[in-house]
Amino acid sequence: MTTPLTEVVAAVLTRANGDVMLASRPPGKVYAGYWEFPGGKVEAGETLQAALARELKEELGIAVVRADRWITRVFAYEHATVRLNFFRVVEWQGEPHPHEGQTLSWQAPAQVTVSPLLPANFPIVKALTLPPLLGITHAESLGVEPFLARLDVALEQGLKLIQLRDKSLDAAARLALAQETVRRAHRHGARVLVNGSLELSRAAGADGMHLDSAAAAKLNARPDCEWVGVSCHDAAELAHAAALSADFALLSPVLPTLTHPGAATLGWECFEALAAASPIPVYGLGGLERSDVALAQSHGAHGVALLRGAWT
Repeated sequence: MTTPLTEVVAAVLTRANGDVMLASRPPGKVYAGYWEFPGGKVEAGETLQAALARELKEELGIAVVRADRWITRVFAYEHATVRLNFFRVVEWQGEPHPHEGQTLSWQAPAQVTVSPLLPANFPIVKALTLPPLLGITHAESLGVEPFLARLDVALEQGLKLIQLRDKSLDAAARLALAQETVRRAHRHGARVLVNGSLELSRAAGADGMHLDSAAAAKLNARPDCEWVGVSCHDAAELAHAAALSADFALLSPVLPTLTHPGAATLGWECFEALAAASPIPVYGLGGLERSDVALAQSHGAHGVALLRGAWT
C-alpha cells in the first residue's frame, strides 16, 4: 500500500561562509531528535513560496527576503511519502530562533557534526558541498602548457570543481594531462572528474567521472566512484541521470554559444522548470559567464559550468 504524497517545503538557510542551518525535530514528533532542514507541510491552496515564508516565520521568526528554488526529491518514510521542495534561502530579516522546541545548529556541509540526520538529507548534505562554479578543461585549443598555467591561476582564485574533457588528445597525452590536473587541483582542495572511462578516472587519481549523455544512456547503474556528473539536454536525460544516482547534472545549452550559433537553446524559463523538478543539482552550461552565477541560481541552478570562461 502506498502512502499519499505530502507536499513539503524545506529551507537551506545559507550563510555567506557556506554554513547551513539544521534543526532537530522536537519531542513528540515522528523522528524526534533527528536533524533536518527547517520547513514543513504545504497547506491546501498555498504556493510553495508562501508555505516557505509561513513556515520560516512560524519556526524561526524570520522573514524571507530571497529564496531560490533548488531541487525536488521524493522520499518514502514508513509513515508518509513526502515531496521535498528545497529552496536555498540566502537573505532574510531577523535572527533565527527556535519557536517550536527544536534545537538549531549552523553546520559546514563538508563537516556535519550533528546526528542523526533524517535519511532523506544525506544526499542533500553531499550536494551542498558542490561549489557554484565548475570549470571544463580546454587544453585542446589552448595547448597543454598554457592551459596548465591558466589552471593554476583559476585554482588560486578558488576554483573547486573541474571536469577533465579534452577528448581529442591521444590516450597517453590525455592520461598525463589528467594526472597533472589532479595533482594541481588536489593541492588546492579541488575535485576533478574525468569525462571518460572509470579506468581513466582511477588511473588519473581523480575524484570521480563525468558522463556525456550518450555514455549515460548505456548505463543502468551508477559507476563505482565517489562523484558522478552527467551531461543532459532535456527532461528525459535529467531523469536518467537521477535514476543513475548521479551527484549532479550539466544542463545545456541555456543560451546561444559561440561554437553553435543559431542552435536551439533552452532559455531560462525552460531551464528553470527542468531544474526545479530535478532531484539532483543542475549546473547551467552554454552562453554563460562567471558573472551569471547569481542569475542562474535565481532560475534554480546550483551554479554555472564554463569551458572558455573558467580559464580567462
